[in-house]
Amino acid sequence: METKAQPAAAAAETLRRTADYHAAVWGPRFFASIPLDESVFESYTKQVEEMKVHVKNMLIDSKVNNLETVKLINLLCRLGVSYHFESEIENFLNQAFDSMHNLARENDVCNLDTTAILFQVFRQFGYKMSCDVFNKFRDINGNFKESLANDVKGMLSLYEASHLITHGENILDKALAYTSTRLLKFVESECESPLAKHIAYALQQPFHKGIPRIESKQYISFYEQDDCCNEMLLKLAKIDYNLVQLFYQRELNQLSRWYNILDIPSNFPYARERIAEIHMWSLGTYSEPRYSDARVILTKVITMISILDDTYDLYGTIEELRLLTDAIDRWDIDVIDQLPEYMRFLYSSLLNVYHEFENQLKSEGRSYAVSYAKYAMKEVSRAYHLEAEWFHTGIVPTFDEYLENGLLSSSYHAILSGSFLGMGEIAGVDAFEWLKSNPKMVRATMTIGRLMNDIVSHKDEQNRGDAASGVEVYMKKYGTSESVAVKYIEKKVADAWKDVNEGLMMRPNNMSMHLLMAVVNLSRTSHFFYKFGDKYTDSISSKDYVKALFVDQIPLNA
Repeated sequence: METKAQPAAAAAETLRRTADYHAAVWGPRFFASIPLDESVFESYTKQVEEMKVHVKNMLIDSKVNNLETVKLINLLCRLGVSYHFESEIENFLNQAFDSMHNLARENDVCNLDTTAILFQVFRQFGYKMSCDVFNKFRDINGNFKESLANDVKGMLSLYEASHLITHGENILDKALAYTSTRLLKFVESECESPLAKHIAYALQQPFHKGIPRIESKQYISFYEQDDCCNEMLLKLAKIDYNLVQLFYQRELNQLSRWYNILDIPSNFPYARERIAEIHMWSLGTYSEPRYSDARVILTKVITMISILDDTYDLYGTIEELRLLTDAIDRWDIDVIDQLPEYMRFLYSSLLNVYHEFENQLKSEGRSYAVSYAKYAMKEVSRAYHLEAEWFHTGIVPTFDEYLENGLLSSSYHAILSGSFLGMGEIAGVDAFEWLKSNPKMVRATMTIGRLMNDIVSHKDEQNRGDAASGVEVYMKKYGTSESVAVKYIEKKVADAWKDVNEGLMMRPNNMSMHLLMAVVNLSRTSHFFYKFGDKYTDSISSKDYVKALFVDQIPLNA
């Protein structure tokens, strides 16, 4: 059923809050106007396919030296092209894990750099290499040897590896503290060198916690300045980056037509219009070309969540929000007349989007999956509603009560359910049941998103009169200062990352690594958007990243 929107501004004269969000930096018209040149797409595809043959041969040739194979895999990951060689990498790591684990423990065979790379590569592919491989670099007091400070590249690798920490691994806590301090000193003394610039970037944004495509582009610029750079791999990385960007442009071109129908500035003037930033969430969850359709689905899901969020947080009265929550819970277009006029277009758009997903997945025999995504969206609506009730009644929940509801209002269960829709047969009933059971790894991802958002946005939210965030709830219930509350919440986030890492390293596991990586990548995307401010709401701060991902091609040297 199509329902014509009534501009929110024309709703009944009721005192309504507004956040005065700034207008979109990148509107749908911009992406609808980007020319799509099929000849460029075909040229890039042909070049990538040709170079892939050479890289596969490199992987085969390097197997005479397993250490070199792992280093090559690490390089392919950093350059963003490892997805082309999944089966080769998986077969090698599976066969080599035990022998490489034992080799890494030996005193003289692997130096700090090699050991840290081995550790990082195996762990990021789900193999839990023991942190005792670093014992050989400690002194009799259990501290890392001071002589290691002279091995700057080794310390950088150890720093990156330490972010794959799980619970109880104090040696990795020490590694992070040790390397961070000494790497910072190196940056301060050698600030103009390419290595110092690489380290300075890593100290702000560790590879494991970054959006893979952004980190690959950044690493390409570092690798290009490396004296040991392999020109063929560099060329592959650049062309592949540009090729994948063309997929993103196609997706945004398609999404722009749908986004124009929503017409957020007219129909929901109180809401954030953020098509490019939302698509960053989608490509942060899965960046590979094969998930192009999945990204389109997920961007539509997150768009609806964003409008709902602003409706519950800002514009709707508590009476209207009760009606909306009941309508979403019933998921029946026949109840639309019970809603205020300005909500009817939102409600019909929500139902239409999920109906579209059902039709799209019928051909795969997976239309049942949409019921799980609807369930998750109903959870979000109820969580938003409870926060609204707390606000309008002046209730301040306990921190535990706040967080339990906040995990749902983070919307990450709904986002993950939406992300699974487009992932094909690997996301079957078992996968959705696993997600619905709210396993530790998923709760951890929700926690990271909820609490990192709270830390960076709570002051702005309080200034406009929003409900208490986790920071305010903790301060009020325990009588602490803001800094104490933030420190406590940062510790919760750090612990949640350990849960995410443990979830990734649960081999053998019936879950596809692609599904697990979607969960890990959602945590990474949260880290990107909320590490320094709210890059989603304040999309001016993410402008350069949007340009890099969706607009500017990497120049190719002649």
